Amino acid sequence: MSQKRYKRKIYLEDKPRSEAKREILEAFQLPLEIEMIPTSDALGRVSAEPIFANVSTPHYHASAMDGIAVIAEKTYTAHEQSPLQLKLGTDFIIVDTGNAIPAPYNAVIMIEHVDMIDEETIEIIEPAIPWQHIRPIGEDIVQEEMLFPQGHILRPADLGVLLASQHLSIPVIKKPIVTIIPTGNELVEANAQLASGNIIEFNGTVFANFVKEWGGEPRLHSIVKDDPEKIKAVLLEAAENSDIIVINAGSSAGSKDYTVHIIGEIGTVFTHGVAARPGKPVVLGKINEKIVVGVPGYPVSAYLALEWFVRPLICKYLQLPEPQRKTVTVKLGRRIVSGMGAEDFVRMNIGYVNGQLVANPLTRAAGVTMSYVRADGLLVVPANIIGYEQGDFAEVELLRPLEDIKNAIMFCGSHDMTIDLLSSQLKKVRADMKIVSAHVGSMAGIMAIRKGEAHVAGIHLLDPITKQYNLSYVKKILAGTDVVLYPFLKRKQGWILPKGNPLGIKAVTDIAEKKANFVNRQKGAGTRILFDLLLEEKGISTEEITGYDREMFSHLAVAAEVKGDIQGAGLGIYPAAKAMDLDFVPVGDEEYDLLMTRSFYESESGKQLIEIIQSFEFRQKVEKIGGYEVVENAEPKALD
Repeated sequence: MSQKRYKRKIYLEDKPRSEAKREILEAFQLPLEIEMIPTSDALGRVSAEPIFANVSTPHYHASAMDGIAVIAEKTYTAHEQSPLQLKLGTDFIIVDTGNAIPAPYNAVIMIEHVDMIDEETIEIIEPAIPWQHIRPIGEDIVQEEMLFPQGHILRPADLGVLLASQHLSIPVIKKPIVTIIPTGNELVEANAQLASGNIIEFNGTVFANFVKEWGGEPRLHSIVKDDPEKIKAVLLEAAENSDIIVINAGSSAGSKDYTVHIIGEIGTVFTHGVAARPGKPVVLGKINEKIVVGVPGYPVSAYLALEWFVRPLICKYLQLPEPQRKTVTVKLGRRIVSGMGAEDFVRMNIGYVNGQLVANPLTRAAGVTMSYVRADGLLVVPANIIGYEQGDFAEVELLRPLEDIKNAIMFCGSHDMTIDLLSSQLKKVRADMKIVSAHVGSMAGIMAIRKGEAHVAGIHLLDPITKQYNLSYVKKILAGTDVVLYPFLKRKQGWILPKGNPLGIKAVTDIAEKKANFVNRQKGAGTRILFDLLLEEKGISTEEITGYDREMFSHLAVAAEVKGDIQGAGLGIYPAAKAMDLDFVPVGDEEYDLLMTRSFYESESGKQLIEIIQSFEFRQKVEKIGGYEVVENAEPKALD
């Protein structure tokens, strides 16, 4: 049977996100379903109706102390100057905390305030007040009082109250069933043997756990290949067995993006494309009264689209308000450019420097999952502005607790693999601390210190005249600023080359003469400055280097690019070549120093950092990588 051909839809709408959300919420009209579940299993569930107490707590007059129960009125003559003696069984009885207080007793005297005369007689020197140290019936819960209204999310203590009032099972709103359908010929399971072109399917697991977090019941379908009939059959089945449908990938305008066509054929399409980046190619529709949300394949786009359109549906079903993130005002460490007409959602790193929250953008590529994982916050750039200038203040939605951000050390500058090790060791010593890194190059790191936008900058800038590292740059750029330049690492720089060095690269002249596909670092990076110096020494122009303008922001990124190209070459550090199982031809040793203000260096956090750097455990871990040597017993370099 021939497969039906669908005409490629190139055009995507630019519908405002708020309008698209309003349309699907209005169309989502499923009747509320209630289920009875054991109280002990009800944590996090939502009460479906008001719940009233079946019994009072306590349901009898109970002693609040260990002591004796007395008739208060018979103790009024007790005084320090005239102690009163009482007889067991006639004037008092012995009680422990929680014991019932029988009539006619109406007060409890703490055992510490009683003198024992003999086994039958006690003496007191002050009178009791009626109902002292007695928990009356219903002190905590009164029978028939409302414990919780409908729409209440049940917490651990709430379950105790329910059991105390003899609710062994309770009515809760049924979790909406959300079927998640991953699609794509390129998708494979995480345990598959990977081949070129394969992509591990992980979005489905992320979606399922978002759905759980929001109160839904996820059902993750197996991978569905890019076959319209198979996709149609799975969508129709999901429409029968679930309340909300999420289909991943195929939502854009590619030749195999069938989602919008199939939803339109078997249901209704409300939206194809929203005015937001990332996340534009979203499909919103309805199949057999069930809302279907088609989200892009790129992870960050998909996560945002899920939050924009699936979370509101779950909240509506559960009759809960949509949660709002806390926002803070931050100073922007870099310029952020946006296009008019669409909202921009920019992942941000946030640091707390000199009493000010400072934020820098992470990569804005929709497929870079780690940018979402590492983000401290989201900057939402409205559709009617073109961005922000460096130094502007803006509101950012927090993705992490503010205290976590305030306890972090903001690291900026040249990328080095040991910074992650340093952060790990710091967290081991201080569980409340970590290092937040922004890999922007050595020169940008110096500027970040100058502007008060980072605590520490990693730099390795070679002065072509003095052949010294870092000193001349710090003296020139930070003249008059009280800073410390701390020797951190000696590390090997060299040519990063494919296994076996097929082009026989040994020197910078070989890069030009053998037309290697060079992978460069960004402007301002210490490695870029070194490469330019090597070219200058040999009289080689940048035009002679194939790929000179191809820039990467880390040594690992350079190595990854070289690994995929038999004619590739890059300049970087030995550990990056080792990590990617590549060849390495040394060029020389360099000094990688840490730049910081003197106030940070002398602070508790600064001292903690230096202590960890000089620890045997850290030095051992760094040197185990190879190509590194931690500078032992380092003292700040003289800047005079």
